[in-house]
Amino acid sequence: MRVQIDFLGTGSTTPTPDRNHSSIQLAYGKDRLLFDCGEGTQRQMATAKLSVVKVKAIMLTHLHGDHTLGLPGFLLTCRLRGREEALHIYGPEGTKEMLESIMGMIKFNAYPEFDIVVHEVHAGLVFETEEYAVSCFPVDHDVPAVGYVFQEKSRTNIDEKALRKLGLEPGPEYKALKKGESVEWEGRVLKPEKYLAVRKGLKIVYTGDCATGQSVLEAAENADLLIHEATFAQEIKENAVKYKHSTAKDAGVMAREADVKQLVITHFSTRYRNEDLYKLLDEAKREFENTVLAKDFMVIEL
Repeated sequence: MRVQIDFLGTGSTTPTPDRNHSSIQLAYGKDRLLFDCGEGTQRQMATAKLSVVKVKAIMLTHLHGDHTLGLPGFLLTCRLRGREEALHIYGPEGTKEMLESIMGMIKFNAYPEFDIVVHEVHAGLVFETEEYAVSCFPVDHDVPAVGYVFQEKSRTNIDEKALRKLGLEPGPEYKALKKGESVEWEGRVLKPEKYLAVRKGLKIVYTGDCATGQSVLEAAENADLLIHEATFAQEIKENAVKYKHSTAKDAGVMAREADVKQLVITHFSTRYRNEDLYKLLDEAKREFENTVLAKDFMVIEL
């Protein structure tokens, strides 16, 4: 199934005319997952013609304002638009306390049109459906923080064309083959390995804000897409170390070492505008060629 990723905000602490605070929507089938919800996220969604009501869950990487200050408006708009389905919000330690403060501030509980279910997470499975799973992993930042992995489940497809050539139409034999069982048909033994093909599911990793480390490397291994922060250029690596962020070079090295297929760098310091941004891109590409510079309203389909 197709995955569509909408980059709604690609800047860091301070928004600019071209870059909003951090937020990314991932669409898979009817499900809409929002990763981070920086200030102005609902406006970005409106511009991109995306519905806040359709968001199934929000995954917060950490509680800094540039990743969370869009929540009050987002929740109020959901209520205004008549949302009825519960909204699940996932985040690191402190997320429940923060949401309680927000809901008190906006008097949300006085008109509880829908439930907000908050889950504090640290590592491991976050939630799972029949078609995909979302898990998280701890990252090194200056507050409790996590990254997220979207993993589509592998699918087993049966070679109907080959079976129909044998005169075998869909039925119990197909089901048996899908279960990995051999089937007898007109004096022949049909083995599942000959008529089944496993399609590996897509893997997408979002780091949020972090210094690079082993947890990111392990989570990103063999990913189809790694979305990695690149707040600074290598020439001011000391800033990245001080604030526990990554440079563009760090992101490129991580993509190469994790053997991912594609890297998107995001979360840029406001010191990088226009042509300066391409210095970050060049820096990352020197380590990993298949790198893309994120832009607000950029869409990637996999």
